[in-house]
Amino acid sequence: MEEVEWMQRRPKPEDLRVGLISWAGSYLTYEPYKNMVTTSAKGLGRRQTWEILVSNEHETQAVVRLRSLQGHYLLCEADGSLCYDRPRTSHHGCFLLRFHRNGKWTLQCIISGRYLESDGHDVFCNSRVLSAYHMWTPRPALHAHVILYSPFNHCYARADSTSGCVWVDAPVPCLGECGFLLHFQDGCYHLETSTHCFLSHLDQLVSKPSSQTAFHMQVRPGGVVALSDGEGGMLYAQGPRLLLGLGSNPHRGEEWFILQHCPTWVSLRAKTRKFLSVLYDVEVYAASEHLTPMSLFQFESDNDRPILQLRSANGCYLAQRRHRTVLANGHRLECDTFFRMHWNCGRIILQSPNGRFLGIAPNSLLIANATIPGPSEEFGIRLANRPFLALRGRYGYVGISSGHDLMQCNMDQPNCIHLLPCRQGIYHFQAQGGSFWSITSFGTFRPWGKFALNFCIELQGSNLLTVLAPNGFYMRSDRSGTLLADSEDITKECIWEF
Repeated sequence: MEEVEWMQRRPKPEDLRVGLISWAGSYLTYEPYKNMVTTSAKGLGRRQTWEILVSNEHETQAVVRLRSLQGHYLLCEADGSLCYDRPRTSHHGCFLLRFHRNGKWTLQCIISGRYLESDGHDVFCNSRVLSAYHMWTPRPALHAHVILYSPFNHCYARADSTSGCVWVDAPVPCLGECGFLLHFQDGCYHLETSTHCFLSHLDQLVSKPSSQTAFHMQVRPGGVVALSDGEGGMLYAQGPRLLLGLGSNPHRGEEWFILQHCPTWVSLRAKTRKFLSVLYDVEVYAASEHLTPMSLFQFESDNDRPILQLRSANGCYLAQRRHRTVLANGHRLECDTFFRMHWNCGRIILQSPNGRFLGIAPNSLLIANATIPGPSEEFGIRLANRPFLALRGRYGYVGISSGHDLMQCNMDQPNCIHLLPCRQGIYHFQAQGGSFWSITSFGTFRPWGKFALNFCIELQGSNLLTVLAPNGFYMRSDRSGTLLADSEDITKECIWEF
């Protein structure tokens, strides 16, 4: 496979979002019903998430605005109080953001010169003399399942369970070993691999998190991060094989990585049980009995519309071409690369821009021919780079709480759901201890069942899905914090980020 420059330079909105933790350990929070800002929350949720909008950035500082998920801005008034509204002038709401060597941020109001600070609950801008009370710890607010891209080496980090190391040598992040779970604990971060090992300060993978797997993180707007041990060692790729390890002499920019949500890669299987694969550079056939890198496609979809693009490992998109053939030679903005997706019991149907449905010709070539879809136009779809799911809903992650015997959906950190493929689109959910998910008559879940149940997964966006539970209802998050399966229709509470 030829190496491609896979990274798309323009950051996504989620890459610009952070939570800001005060010196007291609480998060900067907007209160929409009170038109005020506090630091009362102990966890990172929607009201603690801020989008950092940069208007001018240098190495150690940037001019920024802070915007909430509801679209309002953090504003400093003349008396030092803070509110949550829309700017009235060009400089209203602008802060000078300084990046400090210890990974902390300070935010200084451009108009008054006063620093953003908290007394543990209230937030204000009163003092022009910098102190520890003005320090804020940024925490990336993107989903915990991430990939790490090195702009210096033009490759992604990849965990190798055989050697027990992490290498920065993957040009395309299509394998599960390129994904990491980013755990935040006591101000530090732990990198967990897809095989549930942790990167340590000794450049090796270990089985359990500890102080030796805890890294400090420096964060820049746009998802740019650097990891260190807090004692002068920086994490960067070293040696001819690009081993990810701690060192003290990175070249300029070598220690910086771009942190992104782990992309979704899928395989597609035709009625003949053959995988769709890119052959002869651009032609797409259902001819392979075995899964290869050229049988993998990145699933890219607008979260608001059932429109899909499939990006091949050759870097190009599937596109409808002449004579109704579909080739892997499209570009991201071409209208011929957009397909409408329909679901049928975990199987996907793809409709081309000309209204015809994708199917397999007698010579195994992928074409857009049928005007009415049938079994030959249905494709089995399977997650290719996700051995587990970490689900995040409207109120937090799905996980187990020590104070509850039911699965919760308001956790600050996720618990992994191991996926055991059963049929196309159907999976068994297994807890980390090896037991299976069970469902009660009330539509709640417990993680210690003895028997495997069928869960149907349907992708709703690039990193969004719905789950049809064994009782025939959609799984949803509830404001009470209890995970439920009681929805007949797909609502916002049924959409899960993974």
